[in-house]
Amino acid sequence: MCEWIYAYGVKQHFSSVWTRESRPAKSTALSRDQIVRAAMELLDTEGLDALSMRRLGARLGSGATSIYWHVANKDELLELVMDEVFGKVALPDPSVVGWRDAVSMFAHGLRAALFEHPWSVALIGTRPSLGPNAMEISSRLLRTFSLAGFEGMALDYASSALMSYVLGVTTPEIAWRAAMAGAELSDEGLMAGMKSAVDKAAADHPELAARYAEYAGEDPGTSRELNFDFGLTCILDGLQERLRQASMEPRATRPGPATPHEARSSEA
Repeated sequence: MCEWIYAYGVKQHFSSVWTRESRPAKSTALSRDQIVRAAMELLDTEGLDALSMRRLGARLGSGATSIYWHVANKDELLELVMDEVFGKVALPDPSVVGWRDAVSMFAHGLRAALFEHPWSVALIGTRPSLGPNAMEISSRLLRTFSLAGFEGMALDYASSALMSYVLGVTTPEIAWRAAMAGAELSDEGLMAGMKSAVDKAAADHPELAARYAEYAGEDPGTSRELNFDFGLTCILDGLQERLRQASMEPRATRPGPATPHEARSSEA
């Protein structure tokens, strides 16, 4: 998750809701938790473009001024809701379930959280992830890969490879779901409607037409889940193979003071 923070920081002067002290509430009428819950409800029902302080204030039955007492701007509000999404991702103790199962549960949990809050994919990498939930999940993921045997920069590389896979597969699926909702079509209806077009487009590529035909009658959601799990297994297999190869490599010799035996050997 570190690269998300860096990507944000190089674009503008770094600031975060998590790096400044929160103000005491003027009254008990409105709390930060209430603001965050209402913002997430608005985002879930109407999307990222619909969020504004004015609309959020109307939803809360309060003026925008009351919201600004808790968050300085919309960017800070987005940091808060994004951390709530991270709080929904579970990562079990790898010393109990094993590192592969722990990483797999994390990947499926993150995927489920992104599907539940599809607006969140547009925020990853654009806001600093410094909230308590983000820090907790980052720390646990680091510990998981450390217990697996990764060291140094390889810890970050392993984490980055996993995150890139989850986001790379899930983001276009979320876009697909949004397109289906906008067109008021089901996956099955669209697949059936596209069949004749695909048959025509793939006339010169029979192998593609044959592959497409094999999906006829299958549940698209199940097919995508199987596809995700296959790719995740490949990622984990690759990481495990890296560990196996590293275990077979000799440790690099580190410079240091010679032992008495080595000193006598060099003098001879």
